[in-house]
Amino acid sequence: MKRILIVEDVEFNRDLFIQLLEDRYELLTASDGAAGMMVAERERPDLILMDLSLPVMDGWETIRRIKANAELQHIPVIAVSSYAMRGEADKAQQCGCDDYLTKPLDENLLFEKLGHLLAETPEK
Repeated sequence: MKRILIVEDVEFNRDLFIQLLEDRYELLTASDGAAGMMVAERERPDLILMDLSLPVMDGWETIRRIKANAELQHIPVIAVSSYAMRGEADKAQQCGCDDYLTKPLDENLLFEKLGHLLAETPEK
């Protein structure tokens, strides 16, 4: 079973991810960027869902550190943000993200991106 690390400080949003994903994936969670970095280093998940607005260390810096770490840089990271401003997705890609999602989440788009990045066959 593929493992996904969810780095999200808002409990409601974290719980939503868990409800959506728990039947298909093994889930790991962290509520700030520094904790997310530690979990990624220790657990080596298959993919990371990273909120960008986080306490302690924001998602931007956490992603930069993950992608600068030779042992972690292969892990796909999907940035998740409530900001839908023009250029935000490009900025996330420049930071090292493999993809970008906005809140509120589109479930179908989430599963499409996960399937693509985890090289899964979509369910019919």
